[in-house]
Amino acid sequence: MTLRARVFVGLLAVTLGAFAMAAPLVNVPLRWKPTSELRLGAAQMTAAAVQFEPFKDIREMPDKVGENREDDTPKPVTTSDDVGAFVSNHMRDLFSHAGVKTVDAGGDVVVKGEVRQFFARETRTYTAEVSIHLTVVGRDGATLYSGVTSGEASRFGRSYLLENYYEGLSDAVVNATSSALQNEAFQKALSQH
Repeated sequence: MTLRARVFVGLLAVTLGAFAMAAPLVNVPLRWKPTSELRLGAAQMTAAAVQFEPFKDIREMPDKVGENREDDTPKPVTTSDDVGAFVSNHMRDLFSHAGVKTVDAGGDVVVKGEVRQFFARETRTYTAEVSIHLTVVGRDGATLYSGVTSGEASRFGRSYLLENYYEGLSDAVVNATSSALQNEAFQKALSQH
């Protein structure tokens, strides 16, 4: 093989290797990409106006939202977005979709939240988990409900693909919201005004 041919083959190998290595998923914006439907079961929707406060993200590492663990060295998925606001905004949208009247201010009850878990782990599949401590407060400031709702989602997908992280995390939020709306104590608290 001539020197020119060896150089060409070497450059081709480097170029293909660069395409094969996925770019790090660091400081990515969060995107809403649910593939699951909200499940209501026998939930009784309240007539009360429900106000959502932006949730607080109390996770130890607020920038970490995912991780690929297929290799010995894990590949992170991080964001600089506000995870608490992302979760509360989409949970509020899901409440509205379920027929609950939501308002920006002056609600009959206020839903507050703390995001305790918001993470997607990739091994052979993508597994996402979301856990939120919800508190419902009446107009007088009294706590009407305090409890944890959680949701999981699992899916197959191409390795280290941002779209799959988005779908898993979004579906986990949908499932956590379904769990909250099906919780009788939570439903009762929403109706007290």
